[in-house]
Amino acid sequence: MSSFYTEEELKGLGLASYGENVLISRNCQIYGAKNISIGNNVRIDDFCILSGKITLGSNIHISAAVLIFAGDAGVSFDDFSGISSRSAIYAATDDYSGKYMTNPTVPEEFRGVTEAHVHVGRHSLIGTGCTVLPGVTVGDGARVGAMSLVNKSLEPNTLNIGIPCKKFKDLETGYLELEKQYVKKMGKYEK
Repeated sequence: MSSFYTEEELKGLGLASYGENVLISRNCQIYGAKNISIGNNVRIDDFCILSGKITLGSNIHISAAVLIFAGDAGVSFDDFSGISSRSAIYAATDDYSGKYMTNPTVPEEFRGVTEAHVHVGRHSLIGTGCTVLPGVTVGDGARVGAMSLVNKSLEPNTLNIGIPCKKFKDLETGYLELEKQYVKKMGKYEK
C-alpha cells in the first residue's frame, strides 16, 4: 500500500478541487478540506497540517512537517513554488503586545488577532525551518534561506535570509527559460 492517498480516497477527502497527479500523504492532517483547492502535479508529504482557505497551483511540493494555518484570510501558492520541511505559514496570529488575551480558548472579543492573506509567488521557494507571518507576499522567483523569519514581503528574484528576513542578493532568472522548455515538452500543466 502506498503512503499516499489513492484517487478514490482523494475524492473522499472533500477538497474544493484537485487536479491530476496529486499525491497527499495519508499522514497529512487536513482541516476544512472544502476550502482547499489543488492544481496538477502537487505532492504533500508526511506530517503536514493544512488548515483554512488554501489554494495550491500546479507543480508544487509541500515537504514533510510543514504547517499552513490559513484561516479565513487564506494562503496561496503559485505554480512551481515549494516549501521545505519544518516550515510554517500563518495567515492569522495573536497580538503579542500584551494588550489582548491570546489563544483560541478565549472569545474573539478579548483577542487581538491579525489576519492577512499570504501569497507565495511563482517559482518561489521557502527553505527549511522558516516562519512566514500574515500579510506577506513572497515575490515570484524569490528564495527564503533556512531558518528565516519572513515578516515583510519579499521582492521577486531575490535570495532572502535571516531573523528578520532581509534581501541578501538578486538572483538569475534562467528558470523562466526552463519553464518554457518544460511546458513545450510536457504540455499544459495548469488547471
